[in-house]
Amino acid sequence: MRMYDIILKKRQGNVLTKEEIQYFVDGYTKGIIPDYQASAFMMTLFFQKMTREETVILTEAMMNSGDILDLSPIKGIKVDKHSTGGVGDTTTLILGPMVAAAGAPVAKMSGRGLGHTGGTIDKLESFKGFRTDISQEEFIENVNKIKLALASQTGDLAPADKKLYALRDVTATVDNLSLIAGSIMSKKLAAGADAIVLDVKTGSGAFMKTLDDSIELAKTMMDIGSGMGRETIAIISNMEQPLGRAVGNALEVVEAIETLKGKGPEDLYELCLVLGAQMLMLAKVAKTELEAREKLQQVILDGSALEKFKEFVDLQGGDARAVDNTKLLPNAKFIIEVKSPQDGFIKHIEAEEVGMSALILGAGRETKNSKIDLGVGIYLSKKVGEAVKKGETLAIIHSNDEEKIETAKNSLLNAYRFSQEKVNIPNLIYALVTKEGVVSY
Repeated sequence: MRMYDIILKKRQGNVLTKEEIQYFVDGYTKGIIPDYQASAFMMTLFFQKMTREETVILTEAMMNSGDILDLSPIKGIKVDKHSTGGVGDTTTLILGPMVAAAGAPVAKMSGRGLGHTGGTIDKLESFKGFRTDISQEEFIENVNKIKLALASQTGDLAPADKKLYALRDVTATVDNLSLIAGSIMSKKLAAGADAIVLDVKTGSGAFMKTLDDSIELAKTMMDIGSGMGRETIAIISNMEQPLGRAVGNALEVVEAIETLKGKGPEDLYELCLVLGAQMLMLAKVAKTELEAREKLQQVILDGSALEKFKEFVDLQGGDARAVDNTKLLPNAKFIIEVKSPQDGFIKHIEAEEVGMSALILGAGRETKNSKIDLGVGIYLSKKVGEAVKKGETLAIIHSNDEEKIETAKNSLLNAYRFSQEKVNIPNLIYALVTKEGVVSY
C-alpha cells in the first residue's frame, strides 16, 4: 500500500477503505508518512470531503492511535459533556457538581485553552493547589467516592489527533466537518465515557457561524458516537453574544459559584439545566426531561451542588475555602468601568470581540507557551435586550497592566451595537439533535 495511491484515489472522488484510512493514521502518527504527503491528503479531504462511514473509520483510527481509558471500575453510566467552544462558556464548572449531586457519575477529561480565555483546567487552577495531573487510579477512586473528578488529558490520548490538528492549523484545513468531528470525538471516545452530550455553539462567537453548519456538525459527531456504540446527543446553543456575564478565568469561577448558589446569570443557568437534563437521562438517573430538570433545580435549592463543588475542589488539592470567600481567588489591581456612549437598548454584542478584549488583558493564550493571568477579564454589566443610559456602565475591565486597559476598552466598545427600539432577547437553545432527527426549540 502506498500513500501516493491513497491520495490519488481520494482526489478522484472515490471512497477509501478502512485499511487505507488506518494505513494513513498509523503511518503519520509513527512518522513514517512525511508531512508533505499528509498535507496533500488533508487538502484532498478538505475539497473532496469524506462520507459518514469514512469519518467514523477515521475517528476510530485516531482514537486507537494511543491510550483508551478503561473506566469500567466506575459504578454507573458515565456521561461526558463537550462544548465546541465560545466566550464565557463556564458550563463544565457548574454542570459537574450539579449532575454529580443529582446522582450521575461525572468523569471528565479536560484541556487547557488556546485563545481568548483559559480552558476548564486553567479556570480550576484559580484555586490554589488544585491538581488535574492525577493518576487514572486516583481519577477512578475520586469518581466512585464523590461522583466527580476532572483530569488533564494525557499526551497518549489520541496522539494522531494532536499531530493532525497541528498540521491542519498551518495548512488552512481546519474548517472541514469530518476533520473537526473526528478531532473532537476521537478524544471524547478515548476518554472512556459511556454516553456523550455535545453542546454545539452557533453564531459570531462560535467556530460554526451558521445554524445549518452547526446542525450538520452535530449530526456528524452523533453519527460517529452512535457508530461506535456510544449514545450521543447534541444541543445547538447560541453564541451570538457571550454566555453569562464573566469572561476570564477567576471571574468565571466566581460566576460558576454564584450559579451554584442559584444567583447566576439566567442564560448560563438555563443552558446548564438543558445540558444537565440530557446527561441525567443518558445516565438513567431520570426518565424524562421534566424529572431531570427538577432534580437539578433541587440540588441548587438545597445547596448540595455547591457542597459537591467544595468537596471536588478539596479532594483534588485546591483551597476550597475560596468557594465561600471568593476574595481568596486571583484578582486584578485595576477595576475600570466602561461607560455607554449613548442611550438605547443593547442590540448585539460581538462575542469574538469581547474575547479579544479579554485576550489583550492576558486572560488567554496567543500561543501554547503564553502565560495566563488568572485574575484578569471582563464583566458584562449590560447584555442584549437590556436598556442603557449614556454614561451608565456597560462592562467592567479587570486588569493587572495599566497600559493594556485603553486598548481593551476600545475593543470592548467596538463589540457593542445599540438600537433606539426595544430589542428581543435572542433564543438560547435552537435545537436538539438525536438519532431520531432534529427537534427545534
